[in-house]
Amino acid sequence: MMWRAMEVEQRKISRAVISRLPRYYRYLGDLLEAGVERISSNDLSKKMQVTASQIRQDLNNFGGFGQQGYGYSVSALKEEIARILGLDGRKKMILLGAGNLGKAIVGSLDFEGSGFDLMAIFDTNEWVVGSEIREYPVISTDKLEDFCHEHHPEAAILCIPQEGAELLVPQLVELGVRSFLNFSHYDIDIEFSNVAVENVYIADSLMTLSYRAAALEEEQE
Repeated sequence: MMWRAMEVEQRKISRAVISRLPRYYRYLGDLLEAGVERISSNDLSKKMQVTASQIRQDLNNFGGFGQQGYGYSVSALKEEIARILGLDGRKKMILLGAGNLGKAIVGSLDFEGSGFDLMAIFDTNEWVVGSEIREYPVISTDKLEDFCHEHHPEAAILCIPQEGAELLVPQLVELGVRSFLNFSHYDIDIEFSNVAVENVYIADSLMTLSYRAAALEEEQE
């Protein structure tokens, strides 16, 4: 068969491979919008600046998605990557922290397109509790336990300081939350081995950018 959807084998897939899947998904979406129906690994590699061999190796971790000399069906490959990423079913999500960062996250992320259904935002500030950010209600953190018992969120975004995360994450794990997008500096994945965590350290990214900018300046001297 030119295309066959396969169940992902129960083995460890490297984080490097997983981190490239959203890029494949995004580029395939751009190709579909441009009217491209089929693409070879060589042509895809030129667009993504990843070698064709790397693309084939990445996709072979999840099954056979193309045919030699025929390439990949763009729509079918995008659909299969969406399935691998879990985008075909939305997971209930909450966000903790209605400050500037929380507002920016709510205003900029496509939750539904990323596999999540944002339900509510929680904060301790009485001045924002009862308001809405976009269409999402801001609820007092005091109501967090009752909300989780009623709605059973599976994931949480942490836009709160480290000390707040240290207090709330154990409670959330106890309440059934198993996935965290973590903007705090609390090491969730060290404290809890049974959760999925994506840590986002913006300051680290800035320092990395500073290094790369300095290295570029040295090259140009």
